[in-house]
Amino acid sequence: MRVVIQRVSEASVTIDGVLKSSVQQGLLVLAGFENEDTDEDLEWTCKKIIQLRIFNDNKGVMNLSVKEINGEILVVSQFTLHARTKKGNRPSYINAAPPEIAIPHYQQFVLTLSEHLGKKVKTGEFGAHMVVQLINDGPVTIIIDSKNKDF
Repeated sequence: MRVVIQRVSEASVTIDGVLKSSVQQGLLVLAGFENEDTDEDLEWTCKKIIQLRIFNDNKGVMNLSVKEINGEILVVSQFTLHARTKKGNRPSYINAAPPEIAIPHYQQFVLTLSEHLGKKVKTGEFGAHMVVQLINDGPVTIIIDSKNKDF
């Protein structure tokens, strides 16, 4: 599982010109799933996201988590996070899980993240063409890969 986490002052997802979800201060999480992802990958990634100390404390030091600031989370599925670009100019998505595997992972990821956050996590719509807008606060962008925990 691979996620790109962006600290945002606001973010939203629009589908077919209709606002689907929006958040204020918190995180935009782009999430991509692989065939080999397990419940352990989902749990580890959720805990890591919730515990990341990337929000400023009263001294201006990144020392607080999204939960500690009572922030919001918006999750958007993004299979292109598993693009392979080694050969040619057209990315290969062979490492991305197909919908029959990715959708249950996505649903479980959102549920687990909500449980750890203590409130509902907002989402885009799996497989839809989405317009994602955000104001990256910092900017702060973190990449986490459950298969490469040193990344």
